[in-house]
Amino acid sequence: MTLPAARAPVVAYVALGGNLGDARANVLGAFDALALTPGITLRHRSSLYRTAPIDSSGPDYINAVAEIQTTLDAMSLLGVLQAIEQVGGRERPYANAPRTLDLDLLRYGSARIASPRLVVPHPRMQARAFVLVPLAEIAPQTVDTAWLDAVRDQAIERLPAG
Repeated sequence: MTLPAARAPVVAYVALGGNLGDARANVLGAFDALALTPGITLRHRSSLYRTAPIDSSGPDYINAVAEIQTTLDAMSLLGVLQAIEQVGGRERPYANAPRTLDLDLLRYGSARIASPRLVVPHPRMQARAFVLVPLAEIAPQTVDTAWLDAVRDQAIERLPAG
């Protein structure tokens, strides 16, 4: 019997958000789910932020970003993220619908992936304060200051811990 070769760990960044139900608890629960997943180590988590919906509707969102280290390949990691969304009650009735939980893979090491199921780096992250601000909090080296300048007009509020 041959065991699969161990994958070298990769640092990845995941955006978390939601605006239905108890969005704060849903995002915190998703952090916990990531930390408990075999093959994933939760290295850093940003503060929680409140933002108005962009290209969506409903109540304000609670957003955050996680830095993880993983031995999972990108597609397996995507499967884990989607499973966490499902456990969190995610439904997809139409594009950009309000949601209980949304997890997006922003970066997967230095990989560039363009498949029908996954595009990395995330194609819209540079245009979204709700991604860039928490990402800059935990990994400032990954965020170009010009990107932050371009989203300064998007309202975002850092929430107090606790």
